[in-house]
Amino acid sequence: MSQIKLISRASRVLSGAAGRSELALGEAVSAQPQRNHTSVRTMASQRKTLTLETLNPNIKTLEYAVRGPLVIRAAEIEKELEKGAKKPFKRVIKANIGDAHAMGQQPITFIRQVLACVVNPELIDSGKYPSDVQERAKAILAACGGQSVGSYTMSHGIELIRRHVAEYIERRDGHPAKWQDICLTGGASNGIKNCLQLLCNTVDGKDSGVMIPIPQYPLYSASLAEYGLGQIGYYLDEDKNWGLDTAELERAFHEGSKTHAVRALVIINPGNPTGQVLTRANIEDIIRFAHKHQLFVFADEVYQDNVYAKDSQFFSFKKVMTEMGAPYNSIELASFMSISKGYMGECGLRGGWMELVNLDPDVQANLYKAISAMLCPTTLGQTAVDCVARTPRPGEPSYELWQKERTAVLESLNQRAKMIVDTFNNMEGFSCNVVQGAMYAFPRIDLPPKAIEAAKAENKQPDVFYAFKLLEETGICIVPGSGFGQRPGTYHFRTTILPQPKLLQEMLDVFKAFHANFTKQYS
Repeated sequence: MSQIKLISRASRVLSGAAGRSELALGEAVSAQPQRNHTSVRTMASQRKTLTLETLNPNIKTLEYAVRGPLVIRAAEIEKELEKGAKKPFKRVIKANIGDAHAMGQQPITFIRQVLACVVNPELIDSGKYPSDVQERAKAILAACGGQSVGSYTMSHGIELIRRHVAEYIERRDGHPAKWQDICLTGGASNGIKNCLQLLCNTVDGKDSGVMIPIPQYPLYSASLAEYGLGQIGYYLDEDKNWGLDTAELERAFHEGSKTHAVRALVIINPGNPTGQVLTRANIEDIIRFAHKHQLFVFADEVYQDNVYAKDSQFFSFKKVMTEMGAPYNSIELASFMSISKGYMGECGLRGGWMELVNLDPDVQANLYKAISAMLCPTTLGQTAVDCVARTPRPGEPSYELWQKERTAVLESLNQRAKMIVDTFNNMEGFSCNVVQGAMYAFPRIDLPPKAIEAAKAENKQPDVFYAFKLLEETGICIVPGSGFGQRPGTYHFRTTILPQPKLLQEMLDVFKAFHANFTKQYS
């Protein structure tokens, strides 16, 4: 940098504080010995402590497609529409993320009434709410410090609610659950990340690796990148409705073991983004595999209420391994549940839990210690967890309405799952497996060669190219399959089934028209 430029920059920074003119400062700097020029330069253009070169490389590697560039562009388009921009559509349809309430699903009355009462205790005795709501709110407040949801709780959650979660698991599985092994979390994501951090170590001179399904929920790939853990992908079989076979697990394990100490296995059931529901026999095979290779199992079971296909049924890993008996009932397991999914859809409240099974007591104590550094999950999220773990019982005042609302949500999701599958399977170049559960479809699309060439010219993945075209021309926001992982040479995308039926039909009609034009343009 020339001395003149240096003086000019320094004077602009310092003139106000020193009360000198630029000319006077320039003269003063010129008169200084050469050694002072460095200090002027430092004051004039302070180097950043953090740059891309000095940033944690794991953060740069991290990607989270569900909220990636397409979603950022969708938000920009929304603002453009608000300012009166002319588009070939009137609104953005966010089919990219499993946010039920944002897509028009109505809250469950019982949950919201209990929340209202714990936030404003004056409502408890107002006569506006059923007696079971009043009793629930009083019990939760009594378990809070100062009888206020504004107080901290224990780091792993309110004991009363942890006990209720254990009772829920016992009813679900028919086997005992210890409330001390229940940890309440800020949504399932926090619990998953807390457990992944336990694996950040080298074993036998190798960095730790974690087996995850491909396709997978990007929380896993992002978290593995963030923590410097190895991603060991195993492919789901699309031709068998995204099934999982142990031969593929063995292939992935042995391949991953060449570079990493493979220590954990992630299972998402019901599947995200693929919507499959594992059979009991399949779960038994997975448990045998995990036992054989001494793997810690992450059972992501947040969609356990979302099962639609007639011949499908949810079985928890805890239930199956318990009933398999020794030696399989001794594997280390963390299972995860959330209030964001199911029939509740309370994404913004950030509530969930994990059950820890067969962990070394010292490891579990250290996990709880690490969690304590984050203080506690939100008390409102914990309150909603309590409403999910201990729902109204037959004969209680809130039961009939709760049952009616729950049934309506799940039946509507079932209908929408069929709408999406039927529509995509009737579109040229598409194939879509049955959505057995969860909240998403993951259709496969055959893209024309010219579209693939056009994508390369724009330095985009072909499915990303397609998704951007769809967004810009229709306002429909989806997530490209490359954000979840897919077999090389195949192209997919994930769409939620959450838009309400009228909006979903509108979305599918627009999608069909877009795809017909896209195919014609690039054929």
